[in-house]
Amino acid sequence: MTLLTNADKLNLVNQHMKSIDFQMYNFQLDLIEANAESPVNSENVSVITGKINALTAKRTALESEAEALEE
Repeated sequence: MTLLTNADKLNLVNQHMKSIDFQMYNFQLDLIEANAESPVNSENVSVITGKINALTAKRTALESEAEALEE
């Protein structure tokens, strides 16, 4: 049994999503920088893109959790 209300849980989920948003923007900036290199290091671009994709999947999972808490 938890003492957290759905509102408390939703607040925590939203905090996690905001953290992911910050991380994702940081990786997007890293991607811009990686693509600006000459020559472009495709391995770095691939790694950064993988990290962005992983964060996108995490955010999607958290969005589903938030929806469930809002019901």
